[in-house]
Amino acid sequence: MIIQDVIYHLEELAPLSYAEDFDNVGLLVGNKQAELTGILVTLDTLEAVVDEAIDKQCNLIVSFHPIIFKGLKTLTGKTYVERTVQKAIKNDIAIYAIHTALDNALKGVNDIICNALSLVNKRILIPQKGTIKKLTTYVPKANASTLRTELFKAGAGNIGNYDNCSFNTDGTGTYRGNEHSNPTIGDKGKVHEELETQISVTFNKHVEGQLLSALFKHHPYEEVAFEVTSLENYDQNIGMGMIGELDAPLMTTDFLQFVKDKMNASCIRHSAIHKTEIKNVAVLGGSGSFAISAAKRAGADILITADLKYHDFFSADNEIIVADIGHYESEQFTKNYLVDYLSKKITNFAVVLSTTNTNPVKYF
Repeated sequence: MIIQDVIYHLEELAPLSYAEDFDNVGLLVGNKQAELTGILVTLDTLEAVVDEAIDKQCNLIVSFHPIIFKGLKTLTGKTYVERTVQKAIKNDIAIYAIHTALDNALKGVNDIICNALSLVNKRILIPQKGTIKKLTTYVPKANASTLRTELFKAGAGNIGNYDNCSFNTDGTGTYRGNEHSNPTIGDKGKVHEELETQISVTFNKHVEGQLLSALFKHHPYEEVAFEVTSLENYDQNIGMGMIGELDAPLMTTDFLQFVKDKMNASCIRHSAIHKTEIKNVAVLGGSGSFAISAAKRAGADILITADLKYHDFFSADNEIIVADIGHYESEQFTKNYLVDYLSKKITNFAVVLSTTNTNPVKYF
């Protein structure tokens, strides 16, 4: 196997096109064509993690957080980032970061938290915009069925619980090829009329490349007329945060203790307790103050997240309880999930769970 084989499986789980614009995801260090020796999975990539990879003969580190977040102008070893990157390069170790691509995945960071808290009836809290596109093309009516089938195979036409979805309109197409043309139907230099079908299909943006490849491969015309547009519709299976329900309500203080135990949190910082019971629970791994309003609109009794600032607790405004369990604590089970996922996909290589504690926050 090569490193690219592992990347394929990671991007099947969490396509990079769904990562946030500010993020830095994908292969950050190394050669994707290098032969694989082993995979080490971690939450953060630090020097100690690179040392662990060397010791365990793993030349690929799959990291949740990116070690390179902003541009590096030097590699002199003056910061922990530069020292980590230097050591990885020196020892031919690749580093891949998945971060907000996995945050926005349906089976990602927030689903992991929901499962840890035994939540049911889960759904995305903040669906991501611009994830659905539409392809429109025009094909001879005799070829329409074949082309539709190939577009469906390439990932088009999936809407919620339905597949093979398309809209088709018959009409007459006209064209005239110049002296350099080689028309499939008709003669160059002559206006040709052809009974055509206009095919429109929606698709998730991460399959656009393979969809267009299928279009060009299976369309009979020398020149293929097509349009790709972005839709305003939301894909309810892609986005930040999740909201779910407890099987039965819990007293608020009992629920907070439950969260503390399940998430291995040393403490929980929370806003005023104005609700006696908790039933509807919103979660967002990592920094999640931006989700407070969305959690209110969704009817959540509490938002479990991290990195809340002083004034964020005022924003609860007795409409919701906001609870900060710690950044590391909210994402800590991500690496276990990735190990399980990759171990099922790759059975002939070691997928190793890092034992290095990368939590920079200590409690006295």
